[in-house]
Amino acid sequence: MADIKKIATRESYGNALVELGKEMPELVVLDADLAGATKTCIFKKAFPERHIDCGIAEADMIGVAAGLSTMGFVPFASSFAMFAAGRAFEQIRNTVGYPHLNVKIGATHGGISVGEDGASHQCNEDFAVMRTIPGMVVMCPADGVEAEAVVRAAAKHEGPVYMRFSRFASPIFHEEGYHFEIGKGEVLQDGNDVAIIANGLMVSEAMEAGKALEAKGIHARVINMCTIKPLDEELVLKAAKECGKIVTVEEHSIIGGLGEAVCSALSEKCPVPVKRIGVNDEFGHSGPAGDLLKQFGLCAEHIAEVTEAFCK
Repeated sequence: MADIKKIATRESYGNALVELGKEMPELVVLDADLAGATKTCIFKKAFPERHIDCGIAEADMIGVAAGLSTMGFVPFASSFAMFAAGRAFEQIRNTVGYPHLNVKIGATHGGISVGEDGASHQCNEDFAVMRTIPGMVVMCPADGVEAEAVVRAAAKHEGPVYMRFSRFASPIFHEEGYHFEIGKGEVLQDGNDVAIIANGLMVSEAMEAGKALEAKGIHARVINMCTIKPLDEELVLKAAKECGKIVTVEEHSIIGGLGEAVCSALSEKCPVPVKRIGVNDEFGHSGPAGDLLKQFGLCAEHIAEVTEAFCK
């Protein structure tokens, strides 16, 4: 994928907000003193009167977003995943989730690929904590095109939504005009020996792993599962029945994320062997993003190696 255009999904987040802002006068954007990093600065430049900088006060930002939503606005509250999902969890649960308000949370800088910022900023727990909030939609797009589609779908959805966007650039493999639907997965490569279910940055790595496995005679079905909640159980169960084995891949702890969502669905309706690839029960550390992803096994080579051994 060396010749394919790469873009960080946080860039697409900022661009999508501007396009939606032209169509939706009720759309407002809030940030916690990180507009340059989250790329909501793009929206701020286009619509300065509809951008609110709440300062380094994420909990307060969520409260402001909740209040705005009760007045007919569609607020997008943005910060790093560690601060949005972590520091403001109580406010998201009690002020947004409990009354089921129409607040959208755009969380950037999730996962190990935050890189040099280190363990304090490498949020590998956000899928897990957001999944526990009743009625919360949780999504993590795989490339820039899907990221824009996710933002648009979130804006149209009535109710709370959590979206994770990456700092690290990922290859764009979706065509412009790609149709995205909340709660629906996408088969990117077909095969019946094993199914690899991934999201976020790991989708392009899973696709590369699928090609490597194909060369070894292992036909892997590669699935992009952008929506972690609600999970596309129909697609998961179909893959389990037709492939017999499942590998999940995510830039998140193996505790509580995509892997466990898949395992929960399968254990109740179609038990098959599952191998989870993600961040093990450990913290990250500072380093170049690409190097860290390889070190933590979040790369095509490791996915292919683990999947091949699993199939045997």
